[in-house]
Amino acid sequence: MAVKLRLKRMGSKKKPFYRIVAADSRSPRDGRFIEEVGYYNPVQTPAVVKIDEDKALTWLHNGAIPTDTVRDLFSKEGIMKKFHESRMKKEDK
Repeated sequence: MAVKLRLKRMGSKKKPFYRIVAADSRSPRDGRFIEEVGYYNPVQTPAVVKIDEDKALTWLHNGAIPTDTVRDLFSKEGIMKKFHESRMKKEDK
């Protein structure tokens, strides 16, 4: 089962917000998911992003692949940097 970290669209018409979820890559965009990792609200100014770093790093270490948008959000929050640093520490040992 290939797991992806991706956005799940929520909210009403013209007022979307998104949940960042870990989901099987074969499940539909707004369908079944495994775990919620955070949320992203682009409508508010400035955009609100809240991510549980522990859950995100756990899924990344377990092999989950983030989509391009989720990868950008993780990079802005510094999660991708922490993930790469932890991988470098494992490789050095």
